[in-house]
Amino acid sequence: MDNRLVSIAIDGPSGAGKSTLSRAVAEKLGILYVDTGAIYRTVGLAALRAGVGSKDAEGVVALLPGLDIQFRHDENGKQCMYLQDENVSEEIRLPEVSIYASDVSAIPAVRSFLMEMQRKAARENSVIMDGRDIGTVVLPDAGLKIFLTAKPEERARRRLLELEAKGVETSFEDVLRDIQYRDKNDSSRATAPLRPAEDSVLLDTTEISFDASLQCILDLIKERFGL
Repeated sequence: MDNRLVSIAIDGPSGAGKSTLSRAVAEKLGILYVDTGAIYRTVGLAALRAGVGSKDAEGVVALLPGLDIQFRHDENGKQCMYLQDENVSEEIRLPEVSIYASDVSAIPAVRSFLMEMQRKAARENSVIMDGRDIGTVVLPDAGLKIFLTAKPEERARRRLLELEAKGVETSFEDVLRDIQYRDKNDSSRATAPLRPAEDSVLLDTTEISFDASLQCILDLIKERFGL
């Protein structure tokens, strides 16, 4: 990497592989990876722990002033989420937190609360940032925008494997139901809905391997930035 700051936005639905691919790109290029979905999951976890319903916008907003949410990167560049100085990186990946994350992310005040945290990272570092509205709202001037997707059944299969590897017991049907719920919720919300930016590159990974998907993204980056 040279001294230029570059910003890469990766958007797409739940389970599309955004986090895994973005992390791999960050490692290859030596840039900062920001998983914005994990930030919303942390707010969702806070609401869940407080006994506030995921769709109780007033209750969730009331929690925000008292929340201390930070993301830190370990020596390997892995993003870890902290809630009130507690590392909650594993707990936020539980299926019940996924539903909370999708619901609280539809609340405008939550998005405003977290916006500066995300933009500050891009002002100070070369970043690859993934989420639902990075190219459309968070980083509309990103140098490269990619919309990553795959069929729901394939995304559910991948997510199930991830959960099983972590020892989480669930079923394909439950994971697919969660994926479909999040797709509908994320794309139909009034604030910052999931959709490709007009100038984004669409990458469907349903039929291609992780390595092939990674190479596609690296090629796009090389073409755009000369890296």
